Amino acid sequence: MSKIDIGVIVQLNHVLENGIDDILEMGLNACQINCWDPSLYTRENAEKLKSIVKDRIKITSLWAGWSPPAVWNFIEGPLTLGLVPREYRAQRIYELKKGADFANMLGITDVTTHMGFIPENPATTEYREVVIAVREVGLYCKRYNQYFNFETGQETPITLMRTIEDTGLDNLGVNLDPANLLLYGKGNPVDAVDIYKDKIRGIHVKDGMYPTNGHSLGKEVPVGEGLVNFPELIKKLKKYNYNGPYIIEREISGPQQRIDIIKARDYILSLL
Repeated sequence: MSKIDIGVIVQLNHVLENGIDDILEMGLNACQINCWDPSLYTRENAEKLKSIVKDRIKITSLWAGWSPPAVWNFIEGPLTLGLVPREYRAQRIYELKKGADFANMLGITDVTTHMGFIPENPATTEYREVVIAVREVGLYCKRYNQYFNFETGQETPITLMRTIEDTGLDNLGVNLDPANLLLYGKGNPVDAVDIYKDKIRGIHVKDGMYPTNGHSLGKEVPVGEGLVNFPELIKKLKKYNYNGPYIIEREISGPQQRIDIIKARDYILSLL
């Protein structure tokens, strides 16, 4: 078996300020760089990041955020997240293109983001506008031979795939976050693999529970303690010849985060 990339999602400013020793000390060989501040997408920061990373660790992709507002629930979420809200769309298209520029400076082939609560009904103007927006960013990424990837969760798997199909582009992919499908109540992660198939470019190793009410997302929990069936998920990924990275995400801070990341690493390694 070829070397498996197992890493962690880490903030760009953290790596620029602190380096990657903490990642390497956890026995990881990869990372996904996350950035919510487009002003950091400079040539200077790209060169600094490359000098820090060198060949010691693999950067699998850039997770490109966008400017506020962003409310992570079922009520304000559809009004504030991703490329769906019309009033923020132009600015965020610009910011995602800047992310693609930055990824190109780093030699990264994948740019990932949350597109937002994409409408289920493809007959709406709102849906068509989202498709056009995704296509614009996707075409920009294509200039760099990059993939533009949907982080899963805020839309059902079939809506995600419909959006990809309707853009007509061949460089759109999926960053499968199995926990998000549960947290947003949008689908069963194992079954979703049969819909995404070979579009999956990356995996977030994250676990969680279904929502318990109509307002708030479900709860994220340590890997192995939630409802994601990782043994079956990995079996299904192998069915579609997935050989991309496994990026651990634990949405807490402090010493417990590190403990949970190491446990997740060991658990995934035991399954692979």
